[in-house]
Amino acid sequence: MAPAQGAGAGRGARRVTPRLATARLVLRARVPDDAEALFAAMGDAAAMTWWSHAPAESVAALRERFSAHDGGNWRTWAITREGDVAAIGFVAAGEKRAGVVEIGYLLVPAAQGRGYAREAVGGVIDRLFAEGYRRVFADTDPDNAGSNRLLESLGFRREGLLRAEWETHIGVRDTVLWGLLRDEWRGVTPL
Repeated sequence: MAPAQGAGAGRGARRVTPRLATARLVLRARVPDDAEALFAAMGDAAAMTWWSHAPAESVAALRERFSAHDGGNWRTWAITREGDVAAIGFVAAGEKRAGVVEIGYLLVPAAQGRGYAREAVGGVIDRLFAEGYRRVFADTDPDNAGSNRLLESLGFRREGLLRAEWETHIGVRDTVLWGLLRDEWRGVTPL
């Protein structure tokens, strides 16, 4: 089966996760072997506070989760530093309907505070708009200050608050919806 091309290829269509490069990073398809490097975040209770699911119990459990995840409407890029194969995080994008895609992202704690998330998410947004999507959105916990700042710095607009939206490992939580339209996107500018 050939990969779907362009936005609106249809829900359930398999999408290729292309290799992307930014000034300092290479983004490639996440693979089960990335579990070892990403366990530093996905197995850490503090790093997973704002996620909808609890931390992974082990590297093996995380590897199994990555293996079982068939992608569906989601593509996931592992974030690596140029010249290094070890994943320091990931960006995921899932088509919700024709022209509309949701994003999510995570960095290992040791890689935070260097602008990598902004650079990686910006690279994926460039790709998504080039593929023809008209809208990218994200939802975050209102108390996740870092993620909310990141989205705002990328030009996303706060569009709403959904009360008691998620039942998570830390309880029932609200979510903030952020949206960015293709004609609003200015790309990632240096900080």
